[in-house]
Amino acid sequence: MDQPKRHMKDVIYEEYLGRIQRGELSKDDRLVDTAIAEAFAVSRMPVRDALLRLTHEGYLASTTRGFRLPELEPEQIREIFELRRLLEPRAAALAAPALRAEDLVTLQQAAELSESTLLSGDIQTLYRASEEIRRTWIMAVPNQELRDTIQRYLAQIQAVRLATLREAEAHRVLVSFHRRIVEAFQRRHSAEVELLVLRYVLAAEDSYLRVTATP
Repeated sequence: MDQPKRHMKDVIYEEYLGRIQRGELSKDDRLVDTAIAEAFAVSRMPVRDALLRLTHEGYLASTTRGFRLPELEPEQIREIFELRRLLEPRAAALAAPALRAEDLVTLQQAAELSESTLLSGDIQTLYRASEEIRRTWIMAVPNQELRDTIQRYLAQIQAVRLATLREAEAHRVLVSFHRRIVEAFQRRHSAEVELLVLRYVLAAEDSYLRVTATP
């Protein structure tokens, strides 16, 4: 059976999501819909749809001169870390008993994918595994307002990941937490999940401050 034809907006979305996750875009790059449309030999509409989707998901920011990576000031990132310390541990604890059996399978597969990157060094795969773990447990949070609030600071999560994932120590610590958090979710042990997610956020903050410290 022939595979259904993919929409160009999805092709363009996946292409630029991959470039972002691989760290191929810098804060100085501007994505202009007309130039991308010309490169893909399509109209501007599917390009706009793809770029607006990336913007809605927090991967890009819209400017008068095109789209670019979100640029947060260091103080903004520190303030969002404070929010994360307050909100994410409790949210994860609420998610633990609400996860479905298929969610636990997804978490297990993502943790294994994360661990594989210790040997491969594949940062895009590590980024993808991190996204999958985070998305899976957040979508299980039964408090919709809490879930929506956490999702609003995706740009900060992205900025921290792009800054730290290529640093060997940060990579090792992240993979370790992935495994331990997933195992706690599998036991549906809310108190353990809450403590581990707090420690995870603190470790992410430590990694970010270390990697971005001015020599």
